[in-house]
This record gives sequence, structure tokens and C-alpha cells, in this order.
Amino acid sequence: MAPHARLDHRNPFVFDTHELGRRPGALQRLTRTIDAPEDFGIKGVIGVPEGAPVELDLRLESVMEGVLVTGTARAQAEGECVRCLEPVEQELEADFQELFSYPDADDRGRVIAEPGDDAEDDEDRYFIEDGLFDLEPVLRDAVVLALPMQPVCQDDCAGLCSECGARLADDPDHQHDAVDIRWAALQGLAGSTKDGEKDEMSGADAEAGVDEKQEK
Repeated sequence: MAPHARLDHRNPFVFDTHELGRRPGALQRLTRTIDAPEDFGIKGVIGVPEGAPVELDLRLESVMEGVLVTGTARAQAEGECVRCLEPVEQELEADFQELFSYPDADDRGRVIAEPGDDAEDDEDRYFIEDGLFDLEPVLRDAVVLALPMQPVCQDDCAGLCSECGARLADDPDHQHDAVDIRWAALQGLAGSTKDGEKDEMSGADAEAGVDEKQEK
């Protein structure tokens, strides 16, 4: 990711590397708890609710070309079971590792006069800006990869009844009388025939009544 707007050190996702320095091999360990931003996960499926705490354990290592950041994010994710639509909660633990490059060094750690000459390469890289780096895009990618694309409340969730929508786990014996579609049309025809016979009988009774009146 190429350098863009100046980073704000007050942003909880932004970390300062000045204390680490640029001496290769230097290490720094950090822990931080931040509030989850909006749409932190797989939108519409499962994710960490906005404002929920996210615990970060980070290891910063100075290397020739920048700072190698290795860490773990822990949080509570919430979503909906794709089978029965019941709420789902899941402990999230996302591991990640990313190199944040110095803007004046190439991928071999060599100082270059004008960073960003190769725009295509820069798009795939993250940079340190004024000694700061933004962890949010890396963290978002790690969270998405750590979450299930199709969350379920339990591995053997039976889902919902296709006939009435009832949750099958609540009633394991739930079933409907199956009607063979080959007989369904005949049953409908039989019903129509009975209705027609009733109509004919009603008409015949009415005619008989009229005849009796005429005879009188």
C-alpha cells in the first residue's frame, strides 16, 4: 500500500516505531486493546460488533527494509447460523504477519532516491510514514481469513424444516405427511368429482320439488 495521507498517532490502529529504531534485530513487544471499527469481519455474515474490545499482542522487529510486525488479535465475534438462523457467538483469534517498509528502501533494504517509482509494486506493500504504521488494513484481512464463511451454531445443526420453517433441533421427530405427487392430481380430481355429484344431486332434488308442486 503506497504512502498517502499523513497518519495520526492518536488513531488506536497507528503504532509508533521511533523507540524501536532502525537497527536490524531490535525487538519491541506491545499489547493494546482497541475498539472494533465498523464492519469488522464478513459483512452480513459474522464479525466483531462495532465498539467491542479487540486485544492485540504485537511483536515488532526491525529489519533492513523496514519493520516486521507479527501479532495476534483476539475478540468475540457474533453472527447468524446459516442453517437455522439462530445467533452465533465465536471466540476469534487471528494471527498475522506483515512487513512495513521504509519509504526510502527497496525490497532488499537498499536506500532508493525516489520511493514509489514502481506504482504496481507499491500497491502491494505497506509503508512506514514518519515512523508510524497503520495496522488496520492488515488486521481487517486477518480477521476475515480467521472467520468462517458459513457459521453454524453447531456442527450437526439440522437447520429448518423446508415445509414450515420450524427449527429441527427443537423437535427431532418433526415431520410432515408426504403426499406422492403422482396421486395428488387424482385426489384433486376425486374431490372435484364429488363436488360435481353433489351439485347434480342438488339440481335433481330441486327439479323434483318443482314437479311435485305442479302435480298439486
